Amino acid sequence: MASKPIFFIRPNSPILMSFFLFLILSLFSFTSTMGSEDASYDNDLETFEELLAAEEELQSEVKEIGPEKVSRAQKIVMELNNDNSHEIVHSNEYVFLLGYAPWCGRSQELMPNFSLAATTMREMENPVVFVKLDAERYTKVASSLGIKGFPTLLFFVNGSAQLYNGGFTSEEMVIWVRKRTGMPVINISSVLQAEEFIAKHQMFLVGLFEDLEGSDHGDFVKAAIADNEIQFVETSNVKVAEVLYPDMGSRNHFLGFVKGEPEKYVAFEDEFKEEKILQFVETNKFPLVTVMTELNSAKVYSSPFKRQVFIFAEPGEFKKLLGILQDVARKFKSKIMFIYVDSSEDDLAKPILTIFGLEPEEPIATAFDYRTGSKYVLESDLTISNLEGFCFGLVNSTLPPYFKSEPPVPRSEELIQKVVGKTFDAIVLSSTENVLLEVYTPWCANCEATSKKIEKLAKHFKRLQDKLLFARIDASANEHPKLQIDDYPTLLFYPSGDKMNPIKLSTKSSSKDWASFINKRMKAGEGSENSAPVQATKDEL
Repeated sequence: MASKPIFFIRPNSPILMSFFLFLILSLFSFTSTMGSEDASYDNDLETFEELLAAEEELQSEVKEIGPEKVSRAQKIVMELNNDNSHEIVHSNEYVFLLGYAPWCGRSQELMPNFSLAATTMREMENPVVFVKLDAERYTKVASSLGIKGFPTLLFFVNGSAQLYNGGFTSEEMVIWVRKRTGMPVINISSVLQAEEFIAKHQMFLVGLFEDLEGSDHGDFVKAAIADNEIQFVETSNVKVAEVLYPDMGSRNHFLGFVKGEPEKYVAFEDEFKEEKILQFVETNKFPLVTVMTELNSAKVYSSPFKRQVFIFAEPGEFKKLLGILQDVARKFKSKIMFIYVDSSEDDLAKPILTIFGLEPEEPIATAFDYRTGSKYVLESDLTISNLEGFCFGLVNSTLPPYFKSEPPVPRSEELIQKVVGKTFDAIVLSSTENVLLEVYTPWCANCEATSKKIEKLAKHFKRLQDKLLFARIDASANEHPKLQIDDYPTLLFYPSGDKMNPIKLSTKSSSKDWASFINKRMKAGEGSENSAPVQATKDEL
């Protein structure tokens, strides 16, 4: 006889995992409603101090350039109002708009970089018009243009709006806008130009093509157009290519990724096809260890890496671990993405740790495999050998999935036993009694009423304690591979002779209905009557 499906909570299901990550992404969304993706990465970080300073990337960029240049740059950006907005947006081929609110901190951070990007584009004689709008003051204009949150970046082509999905440094904005205005690739023809370029850019993709034509070059350009974030550079001069990519070797046909970190140079060894080039860029644009910030969290979660290892530690501990993490990350490059999260930053760490039910006091490593929706925890010390073994198991799918659990509670004389993830086997599956299990969550609106009815039912059947066990589990804090629930509250009856096939009772039934069902099950012993009650009996409660 075929066995029936086992009920179990699905914390590790891909659907629910995606839901959790959606909630996390919502926490870090750059705008309240537009959902613009951040692409402010730590790719150019070479030292630990720079890693920890990633959150201040936007501010530091402004400080390095100086307030005078920023002030001049801000004058280049036109201010929209009720009178000029329609004409400016619809009479220019390209318009880049920043919708802001004066009180918005993110708007204040973004404004200087937006202005500096406008200056750079003017120096390049690019036709894009940079404009800004006080969306709180001019609400009707903001609504007509599609601004629904602060800050919002929109790119208009002949009056038609496109949502901006690039990065938020001035360089990243310039790259994105250039690609949208027909300039996806920078051509460098002299050594001097190359030296000036690398002085300004720390991350780029360089291609060496003998004639700057042919199918390989065509796919290179197509990839440049398709990508939103990375600057593509081309040259036909070997000497120029050697300045841009010193580790190139003796080649006259080459593609390589340059970024400012320990893995500074990465050569492309695949077929020159658009999809292959884009995959190469996606895989290599992240550093060996990415420091999660509010600015890059969305990109971390949406990265092409289906396996991610999260390291939670305070900054001082992370400094000690960085070398180890980079060594391990190097061995699993292109297979696992390594992410550091400052455990003292609740807004960043707590949403993820809650999924695991963890509150670590020491550095800890966790992992997700988004292909299966499974999660894992390194439950031994965070050493290089333990971390390597953990990652090896993650890649080869040999790690046991992690299921969160509250601390075990010994069985007591209480009428209703508390069950946690670690005691589910012993109390529910391995016990000799019939078990009626109530599955609830603290946030469930209907759970309290059901709990009260179950407590009365437990008192009613107190005389059968040696054969019938009432139990309760908090599904928000406990998981088990053989407990899957779709809604709360849920009542499951585990017959003593068939624990692998629990019977789901309707929570809408009355206490008398439940009592009738239990009486029938107890009288039948190990019978096969597997239908929940629909009519009341003479049981008095």
